[in-house]
Amino acid sequence: MAEDLRLRARLRALYHGASPAAVRFRYAVILIDLIIIAFFVAAPLMHHHGVTFYLLDYGVATFLAADLIARIIAYGDIRSWLKKPINWVDLFVLATLLFPAWLYNFGFLRVLRLWTLVHSEFFWRTVARRYDDTRIEDITRAASSLLTFVFVVTGFVYSSFAGRHDGIAGYVDALYFTVTSLTTTGYGDVTLPGVWGKLLSMAVMIGGVSLFIGLIQSILRPHKVTFPCPDCGLRKHDPDAVHCKACGKLLCIPDDGA
Repeated sequence: MAEDLRLRARLRALYHGASPAAVRFRYAVILIDLIIIAFFVAAPLMHHHGVTFYLLDYGVATFLAADLIARIIAYGDIRSWLKKPINWVDLFVLATLLFPAWLYNFGFLRVLRLWTLVHSEFFWRTVARRYDDTRIEDITRAASSLLTFVFVVTGFVYSSFAGRHDGIAGYVDALYFTVTSLTTTGYGDVTLPGVWGKLLSMAVMIGGVSLFIGLIQSILRPHKVTFPCPDCGLRKHDPDAVHCKACGKLLCIPDDGA
């Protein structure tokens, strides 16, 4: 029992602490995560390497499993940890790595790891702590959502249509189709066949345009800080707000620049 408590305290210090050693540890984890995400993006081009690819696959699975177990131990309450949807995404990514023979068709969803990383407090407390709860955070989150959408759709198109349709001969063709559909350029030189192809094209246009507009809005709209109103609970306010615009409650928003 005492050893379990010491392990939990040690992991909590590493994952949530502010010491130089903890910060270096989190930087190393994030760097490895980015390398893994790059591997996920390149995986469709590497699958034909056979044994080497599967060795890398299980190596990545080992790291992700160890990381998730360590996070659960550091968090302390597994039931509460499992209530967070972002953690279920990471668990699904791990499942696609542990059971590639059964979940290979869902391998394109591994890129969601980029979304979970950039949307995690773990990332913002470490790499971007000076930009936490700023316009930079809003823009970065919106950009990561758009980029994740592009690569998830590209992976789906590649795994579903490459080799089965003349228009999609390789990964670059799938990426080209995704970008031209997302931007509604629609050159027409690469299209998907049948009713399902048309439905997918429309979904890419609607989803991509929505995310792109969200990115533009995060760049152009006035920034609001997160400061829950003690009376009505409104979370977002102007940085210089004195009263809550919903209920009129007097606010005292910390000014880090003062």
